[in-house]
Amino acid sequence: MNQTAIATVGIYTALNAFILLWLVLATSSLRNRYKVWIGDGGVEHLARIMRGHANAVENMPVMLILLLIAALIGTPVYVLHLLGAAFTIGRAIHAWHFIVERGQQWQRFIGFTLSALAILVTALGVLAHAIWILF
Repeated sequence: MNQTAIATVGIYTALNAFILLWLVLATSSLRNRYKVWIGDGGVEHLARIMRGHANAVENMPVMLILLLIAALIGTPVYVLHLLGAAFTIGRAIHAWHFIVERGQQWQRFIGFTLSALAILVTALGVLAHAIWILF
């Protein structure tokens, strides 16, 4: 097992955990400001940030599992860095869009695009490798 590859995945797992924590703290801060403990209380910004938080929770595990599998099957470390960095930068920009009260549309577009492309490329690479090995 290549420890450098696993450590590389560890870097992006930790960075994405920090992004998730950023979203958690921003959500908590808004809840405290508006005294809303369940749901969004009709506060538009709280509804936005909750959606951004949910989106991160929906996407991060899939990518990090794919990245770990890619590392375990021997993907070069520089490729893991490219995929991990693209995804992480995308997630940070996407989170930023939801954390600010009136996020710019480019933030959501760039964040989503980088994240989605990283997931797509990683998934295709893992699938192609698995098919190649099996058949």
